[in-house]
Amino acid sequence: MSQAKFVIRQSVSLRPDAARVVLRQFKPATEPRDQNPTDKTRANHIVDRVLALDPETAGRQLAEVLVNFQGRHRNVLATFEARADEMEYAFHGHITFTKAQRQLIGAYFMHEYSFEAAALFNPSIVAHPDQSGVSPSERRFILSLRAVGEGHVSSLTFRSGVISADGEVSVDRAARLASLPLLQHRVAGMPEESIEISFGGTEDISERVIFPITEAQSHGIEDARFVEFEDAGRRTFYATFTAYSGWAIRSELIETSDFISFRMTPLKGAAARNKGMALFPRKLNGKYAMIGRHDNESLYLIYSDNLYSWGQGVPLLKPLFPWEFVQIGNCGSPIELDEGWLLLTHGVGPVRKYSIGVVLLDKADPSKVLARSIEPLLGPELSEREGYVPNVVYTCGALHHNDQIILPYAVSDTHSHFATFKISALLAAI
Repeated sequence: MSQAKFVIRQSVSLRPDAARVVLRQFKPATEPRDQNPTDKTRANHIVDRVLALDPETAGRQLAEVLVNFQGRHRNVLATFEARADEMEYAFHGHITFTKAQRQLIGAYFMHEYSFEAAALFNPSIVAHPDQSGVSPSERRFILSLRAVGEGHVSSLTFRSGVISADGEVSVDRAARLASLPLLQHRVAGMPEESIEISFGGTEDISERVIFPITEAQSHGIEDARFVEFEDAGRRTFYATFTAYSGWAIRSELIETSDFISFRMTPLKGAAARNKGMALFPRKLNGKYAMIGRHDNESLYLIYSDNLYSWGQGVPLLKPLFPWEFVQIGNCGSPIELDEGWLLLTHGVGPVRKYSIGVVLLDKADPSKVLARSIEPLLGPELSEREGYVPNVVYTCGALHHNDQIILPYAVSDTHSHFATFKISALLAAI
């Protein structure tokens, strides 16, 4: 069984687009360790070569760069100048530079990166903080997606769209340009490093790309699980995500109220040393609550007085049915219904086939499991089996809208689709 009969797959498809690029720092290869500290580095040599150009030649070169790249990025010259400001170590021995020289030097230390060339997958969805312009029966949403480019580096990107009264999903066209945020504040030191970043606010949300910044994130910001969190009348959007350094993983938390400014903070505790954490949308009995999976195969319910520190918690769910014998994990934050907490799960079965299931937890005491799906809610269809990682459907969160659940899901770690189902039909089937 690849899918429950009441699940409706929609025609919307989000596929990776190699034409979408951001400007990133280019850093010349590290110099040999035994190099004399007084010797010039590769960066010094590049600067020397640029400064050796006569003004007319340098002007022509800068003009050519602008012809090639100005239409592909916002504020290209300002970006080049900002990069030159970071290159002071390469300017040793040079007294003055013209503005054009600094801009040209900055260009030599930048490169384009196609951040979603390989994949656009593992989506989560929340209601947009701005619902103006849509009817009360519709819902504007923000979709977060994991984008993968060269070197299998993951970043976080966004889309917006609208859900109609009857659950039909439409996604806004992605902006042609893409931008990285400015780093506003950094609290140095591992493993407690916290950063604050912000975008300009005038760009379309699909233009905003959060690329790895810290050493712990250097190889990927993976699988953000966004949730709209309510606390004493204050709304904050939180997302747990996996930071990957290339050799180690840990869970971190991103928080925002407007999807323009963000704070990213490492999580502490036994549960945070693994991946796949998902925050409940409100406090339970005065405490924060989280679903985690720190033993790699089962789910745990964890409470904490501190949003940034999470212990082991208590066992909640273990693999039970053949389609989840290898492991189970959460597929986003629990969704609050009148009947209880609806928790989407993933199960891994034979030949590492990933499917999506569902569990209903008691509303007053989520440690009590009221029901769970015997068969998968959604599995890879024959047409969805091929991709970067075959035989996988996966999601990082769904949205409750009217009498339906709107479920964005990824196919074979490559591209993303949407499915919907009636809550009543689901509850009758589990």
